[in-house]
Amino acid sequence: MSKYWSKAVQGLEPYVPGEQPKDKVYVKLNTNENPYPPSPKAILAMQAAADDKLRLYPPPTCDELRDTIGAYYGLKKEQVFVGNGSDEVLAFSFMAFFDPGSPILFPDITYSFYPVYAALFHIDYQLVTLNEDFSIPVEAFWQPNGGIIFPNPNAPTGRYLSLAAIETILRKNRDQVVIVDEAYIDFGGESAIKLLQNYDNLLIIQTLSKSRSLAGLRVGFALGSAELIEALDRVKNSINSYTLDRVALAGAVEAFKDEAHFEETRQKIMATRQRVMVSIEKLGFEVVPSTANLIFISHPVIPAERIFRELREHGVLVRYFKKPRIDNFLRVSIGSDEEMDCFLTALRDIVK
Repeated sequence: MSKYWSKAVQGLEPYVPGEQPKDKVYVKLNTNENPYPPSPKAILAMQAAADDKLRLYPPPTCDELRDTIGAYYGLKKEQVFVGNGSDEVLAFSFMAFFDPGSPILFPDITYSFYPVYAALFHIDYQLVTLNEDFSIPVEAFWQPNGGIIFPNPNAPTGRYLSLAAIETILRKNRDQVVIVDEAYIDFGGESAIKLLQNYDNLLIIQTLSKSRSLAGLRVGFALGSAELIEALDRVKNSINSYTLDRVALAGAVEAFKDEAHFEETRQKIMATRQRVMVSIEKLGFEVVPSTANLIFISHPVIPAERIFRELREHGVLVRYFKKPRIDNFLRVSIGSDEEMDCFLTALRDIVK
């Protein structure tokens, strides 16, 4: 700890990303990346954008990308906000909609960036305890609060909450902003976008990192009422007016236009997920139902931390969270069929 650090920095416990080791080649199933390449059309667009115009600032309003996303989802441009990855959009949202002294609600088992942002922006929060099967107890969000945020599907569990349940939460919290983090929604769930027409307190956040294979590009976006989007713009333009570069904007637009590539790759991942879940259950594991590009698994006899270490020795990386209630679970990203076969082979060896 440095004497030059601010008190805020001294008290922070930063988010810990999945490891990116360089010591050897691994089957990398620890960061929920898409195993398939981005749209070829997006690649070509990015290559074309890397020209002499890079000497100029990109358009700060990102109108073409917002128009493209709006048209894709049947919304107006004014209902779309774009940022440098969904994590940035989440950070802006904490600043735009949550106030210190008014506790927000989010699940006790969820995306671990939420408590980090809450601490960074001095936002009080109260944890909602998930049910034993890791499902969200909807009625727990009916209590007084300063705002609500949760992923759907949840992370790291992969569990999905129905739109009917989400609508109940929205209806019970008309005066608070409810943020639904849909980073994994394209892998089997139904987006809450259809609820936007009836609930101006709903903000949906998505990303191009997962289902559109662009984690390296850093593009995220939010959908909501024009009033909510204006608040995000006010925050963005108080920090960095140029959040997306010219190359990212070009690639993101084409990624949305290439529906065939998007559909093909996400269907592959969903089929692989189903096959792997069946195989793991046959090995005696508990597998939490998932609609994400990940599965959450636990063995009744072999501790998760031991399996995590032995998988690493086999050249397979997964994610282990040494936290209450989930310290006997592993989060496994869905890779290609070949990668998942390597994972299953290693897992069989460990179980035997």
